Amino acid sequence: MPNIVIVGAQWGDEGKGKVVDVITPHFDVIVRYQGGNNAGHTVVVGREKFVLQTIPSGILHPGRRNIIGCGVVVNPASLIDEMESLVRRGVSLDGNLYISKNAHVVMPYHPALDRASESKAGKHRIGTTGKGVGPAYADKTARVGIRMADLLDERLFREKLEYNVRQKNRLLREIYDAESFTVEGILGPYLRYAGWLAPYITDTALLLHNWMEAGSSVLFEGAQGTMLDIDHGTYPFITSSSTTAGGACTGSGVPPTKIDGVVGISKAYCTRVGGGPFPTELGGEIADLLRTRGNEFGSVTGRPRRCGWVDAIGLRYAARINGLDTLAITKLDVLDACDTVKICVGYNYNDEVLTDFPEEERIWHEAEPVYEEISGWKTSTAGLRDYEDLPTKAREYLARLSELCGVGISLVSTGPVRDETILVNDSTLARWIPGLRSSLPPH
Repeated sequence: MPNIVIVGAQWGDEGKGKVVDVITPHFDVIVRYQGGNNAGHTVVVGREKFVLQTIPSGILHPGRRNIIGCGVVVNPASLIDEMESLVRRGVSLDGNLYISKNAHVVMPYHPALDRASESKAGKHRIGTTGKGVGPAYADKTARVGIRMADLLDERLFREKLEYNVRQKNRLLREIYDAESFTVEGILGPYLRYAGWLAPYITDTALLLHNWMEAGSSVLFEGAQGTMLDIDHGTYPFITSSSTTAGGACTGSGVPPTKIDGVVGISKAYCTRVGGGPFPTELGGEIADLLRTRGNEFGSVTGRPRRCGWVDAIGLRYAARINGLDTLAITKLDVLDACDTVKICVGYNYNDEVLTDFPEEERIWHEAEPVYEEISGWKTSTAGLRDYEDLPTKAREYLARLSELCGVGISLVSTGPVRDETILVNDSTLARWIPGLRSSLPPH
């Protein structure tokens, strides 16, 4: 079985959690490799909905080993709440969950700095979740961060904490006019978190190496999406981690030579949360329709998502940056009510039509989308499980989208639960996972 990376091909919220959940039974290990508790993956199992913020979506399958990799920043209090919630709902964690010693810790001053910075930013606000993920990554890069392993060494933890609290308090008081922190006020709770989490903290890169050498297959689960990548996204309106396929290696300790394929996840339309450019953003009735039918509200924050037509230029860019082998298209059923659907095929800027994704911030904000329009199918696709049962116009839409971004489509989601999934015959994913069709509901 190959080792596969799952990445978001848009601005996040594409439905990666469901896709990971559907294919997890065919893998031995699932690795979350970046992001923090600012990213939520929603998985629907029967009539139960699970919102996972830090723990990999594979945890819902008994017997699968799940790793929180070194590329993740961990808020211990949030993680413990998430773990306890899963246990109360009958999910087993012992022997199924591992946390990297090298994963950095979100400290109480990180959310404080996040919120204070946003409040002073004015028109330059990014629209963060305020959970401190960005400042935690900033400390990691500045080499003053605190890692999970440090929590297990009380003397070293105190030493690092004292230094950080001095520095952060100056920022909070003198720059942001915000409340400061004390070392003792942080040390006690975090030592209790350390005691709670200690059985799960380990050298996960070594575990992965040993398991892969023994023949285990690994599924790498990304958070957010390509357009939010720290290097390749719409900077500065991005997240603070490597959301692209390359981040799977740096965020887990697995070398690129061990990765066999990359699956990009895209909605049949597009959404974005927070500030920043969104060339195909819609307003009015169509946006309200997509938001309502797609339940487009953040799984972690509850914020309404901005909605727009799918952007083939952005998808082609994501295919190039990630080396996508195939696509999974989610929420096709949301478009069932549309009289027409549109695909962005270019950006009109200064009387020139651009067909490659630009890197200049001004272009993102000022370019006008150029659309191809396709007749809607006005027939329900909700819950369909066979590609041939899709309306002709829906199949034409998917075929055109695939052609424009240069990547074949392997999987189509027609609803939020596991059963509402179409595996495309003879697709890349079907060839990679021969038993996948038999594990999906019969057609």
